[in-house]
Amino acid sequence: MGVERTTGEGREVDYGNWVSWRIILVPLAAGIVFLALFVLFWPILILAILLLAASAYFAYARNSFSPKGGDVQRKIRQLVLDHLDWSGEGRALDIGCGNGALTIMCAKTYKNAAITGIDYWGKNWEYSREACERNSEIEGVRNRVAFQKASASSLPFENEAFDAVVSNLTFHEVRDAKDKTEVVKEALRVLRKGGSFSFQDLFLLGRTYGDMEDLLAKIKAWGVTEVEFFETRDSEFIPSPLKLPFMVGTMGVIAGKK
Repeated sequence: MGVERTTGEGREVDYGNWVSWRIILVPLAAGIVFLALFVLFWPILILAILLLAASAYFAYARNSFSPKGGDVQRKIRQLVLDHLDWSGEGRALDIGCGNGALTIMCAKTYKNAAITGIDYWGKNWEYSREACERNSEIEGVRNRVAFQKASASSLPFENEAFDAVVSNLTFHEVRDAKDKTEVVKEALRVLRKGGSFSFQDLFLLGRTYGDMEDLLAKIKAWGVTEVEFFETRDSEFIPSPLKLPFMVGTMGVIAGKK
């Protein structure tokens, strides 16, 4: 997990990094081991080179996502709000808030809004409710945000409870929903009629979401009046090496009004 930036009284907010140290260090260690062994069995040199190249690539990606290396992670998150057509009056929901990054970004952007962030958290992720609360306090928005544990597949809110709903890179990770389009439908359930939404996920991953035109048609059939799709990789700030399918290449934003 990486520290995203420093703010106020020497305290640091921690929003994490989408590329963990583990994904860098494991191939690095394996590559070094195989490199040492190639004197005994020279074809293993090819595997060592591939592992070291993978480690170098992910180290590059982690640095690019960090504030000191381009701040690409924050800029990608900003795309969610860039496509949210909302006045900022009322209540908003952030689904899959992690360490509170998008929730807090919403609160700082929409100063008259109350923002709720939900996440399932758990031991498989380096995120927590405590980190959300700490980050929101450091960022000066603690009085306008709330965080609670919940699954995106079954939100603990009544129909049309929110004026805006956002989410960033969460829906494909919801393990208790086999059909990820049902998670999108659940997110729209809690959005009021006329409310705005902006969801960023791996929407170009065909095996998860199918054809994009079919997905947009399905969303419209759920009672949505306006919906558009934007490819994340088209953004000018994203370096070409990060546009590969397993990194940013399948990401996109679906946004509109109910």
